Amino acid sequence: MERYQEIERSIIKRFRKEIWRKFVSGINEYDMIQEGDKIAVCISGGKDSMLLAKCMQEIQRHGIMKFDLEFIVMDPAYHPANRQKIIDNARLLNIPITIFNTEIFNIVSEIEDSPCYLCARMRRGYLYKNAQALGCNKIALGHHFDDVIETTLMSMLYSGQFKTMMPKLHSTNFEGMELIRPLYLVKEFDIISWCRYNKLEFLQCACRFTEQNAAENSESTSKRKEMKELINQFRKVSPVIDKNIFQSAHHVNLNTVIGFEQNGETHNFLDEYPNMK
Repeated sequence: MERYQEIERSIIKRFRKEIWRKFVSGINEYDMIQEGDKIAVCISGGKDSMLLAKCMQEIQRHGIMKFDLEFIVMDPAYHPANRQKIIDNARLLNIPITIFNTEIFNIVSEIEDSPCYLCARMRRGYLYKNAQALGCNKIALGHHFDDVIETTLMSMLYSGQFKTMMPKLHSTNFEGMELIRPLYLVKEFDIISWCRYNKLEFLQCACRFTEQNAAENSESTSKRKEMKELINQFRKVSPVIDKNIFQSAHHVNLNTVIGFEQNGETHNFLDEYPNMK
């Protein structure tokens, strides 16, 4: 058996409960894939996107629907060693990647105000554009369960809003394109366990801006890292707190919400209060 086949087998066998079933459940529960789709699986070189690529290959082979896949890597001007690591890992995992080049890191490095926000927007735009050029109608990203609850908490604690990371979204700038997150129900701990079990090493963070500005952008000041630490503390208190944070976005009781925003309009409970007797 080839090395990549052993790695594929581990997803279906060793991590069937932790990864495979949750991956399939997420796709089914949120109706992410339809017959005839052509999906661009976006690979950054990290553990999440590489696992996503393997899971998408597996469900294409063994699923009941027929759909096509493209595996795209956007090079935002990676260090050559990082680019080569992505190529080597893709070869090891038998993932047929297509790489396209941009100068995003070079552009963002000259921006002082919110460079990470700009970088994320530019990368997303390039992914949509290149996926569409390949004839795809969807892009798949490697965000997982922990990303979802971290986003929910970060929004509450630092923005004063209740917002979460959606399992799928229609693009507002690229007509007919949709974003899906098939690892939505998969926990990061289990992804890390899969990597360790298979002795796989992926890129951690290949952001040149972070490397060049380590003092100002250290991980210790990262809001997302703060959320990870907070959630880990919650998990020590109770093993169901993380799931309850996740489920809170699925079970919003509007009768107990002071206000909400929908389609650009702001609503307040006082608007309907006289009729709630």
